[in-house]
Amino acid sequence: MDLDPVFLSRAQFGLTIMFHYLFPPLSIGLGLIMVICEAVYLWTRDIRYEAATRFLTKIFAVNFAVGVATGIVMEFQFGTNWSTYSRFVGDVFGSALAAEGIFAFFLESGFLAVLVFGWDRVTPRVHFFSTIMVFLGSVFSAVWIIIANSWQQTPAGFHLVGETGALRAEITDFWVMIFNPSSMHRLGHVLLGSFTQGAFFVMSICAFYILKNCHREFSTRMFGIALSIGCISSWALLVSGHSQAQMVAEHQPAKLAAFEGLYQTSSGGTGLYLLGWPDEEKRMVRAGVKVPNLLSLLVYGDADKPVPGLDRIPDDEEPPVWVPFMSYHTMVGLGTFFIAITSLAVFLWWWGTLFTHRWLMRIFVVSVAGPYLANQVGWVAAEVGRQPWVVYGLLRTKDAVSPSVEAWEVLVSIFMFSVIYIALLAVWLFVVNEKIQKGPETVEALRAKKADGDQPGVFVRRRGGLAESESMLEGPN
Repeated sequence: MDLDPVFLSRAQFGLTIMFHYLFPPLSIGLGLIMVICEAVYLWTRDIRYEAATRFLTKIFAVNFAVGVATGIVMEFQFGTNWSTYSRFVGDVFGSALAAEGIFAFFLESGFLAVLVFGWDRVTPRVHFFSTIMVFLGSVFSAVWIIIANSWQQTPAGFHLVGETGALRAEITDFWVMIFNPSSMHRLGHVLLGSFTQGAFFVMSICAFYILKNCHREFSTRMFGIALSIGCISSWALLVSGHSQAQMVAEHQPAKLAAFEGLYQTSSGGTGLYLLGWPDEEKRMVRAGVKVPNLLSLLVYGDADKPVPGLDRIPDDEEPPVWVPFMSYHTMVGLGTFFIAITSLAVFLWWWGTLFTHRWLMRIFVVSVAGPYLANQVGWVAAEVGRQPWVVYGLLRTKDAVSPSVEAWEVLVSIFMFSVIYIALLAVWLFVVNEKIQKGPETVEALRAKKADGDQPGVFVRRRGGLAESESMLEGPN
């Protein structure tokens, strides 16, 4: 059997980026919750919020470390497996990735040491500032990566230079490139998905503690904060997803047709499949459950206007359907679940009975897997749905690989990466589980730590030549 270097290179990049993408969304989501908790601590001087932030910081640090280690691999693949692609997009990606390194990675990693080790070495306000900077660094990293990826989906602000066979895209307008038609839609959706993942991660931990009847005070307080974020971001994802689908309908009609299994353009309004199983040989959706005219209404605001199907797309530009259809509908289904479960929890929280429903707490413990899966399948839908293009309408995937790469070389590297990533995942699971099982510090232990030794919780400052001590242990308990 002949091995295809294009398929193997795509598989390798898919493996590495999907594994890497387990970690950045959690960093962004946890970062937001840490900022909120530490802000509440500064406002109230309630040491319980400091204990909560310290606990989340430990998990954040582990997640950040593994995320950095797995992210570096992808950039090397641009040169090894995708040299033609790298030459074509080098001017665009060079500026975006340079900005990501300068404005995001160095900001995040520079303040990370203060965040992790500076609790008893800097003032609370300085530490809070470092927490904000780390959070903003993780967000800015997503900003520049999404901009670069969105340019592949909807290229703008460039022209082509060079000779046939050695063309490359050169930026003509930096801001048009940044604000290409899909970048802000996709950025908002990614950030909301990250906030949802962070919220469900914290709710899972809190629900676990509630079921075990331990760390009760931490759990009830943190569950409320995470639930608020999770509910708001879940509903916002519905709005963001609708806006993004309208953008896809305008700029990538073939992708939308693949998402919705539209093999044929209807004569009137186009229905929306809730469920189904695409049969690509017979060009139909089997066992499909469809709401008549709903897709036309959502896309155009006109229930009678047909949405173009794949029959309007040239055969050599038609994307595969099964993978985008199934991954897209899985994402939508999970998003609906997030809205339902968080809305129910908010109602029970308001009613005052949330934590008495053990069955609901059990659901929240395992629901942490939902945002992970939703973020993964959302990425799969977006990337597979734009095939056969690696840069939409400009560069085909089969033409973007390195001409000198051998299939067996890629296959060996896939095996090696798989072994390393399995080991990294095992380490991540072990360390995070150990920290969760240990739980946050008690208020008494944290007070004792601050009062012990050099009293690191007490800061001394001078005003007008007079020493003035400021104890950070004051405030409600």
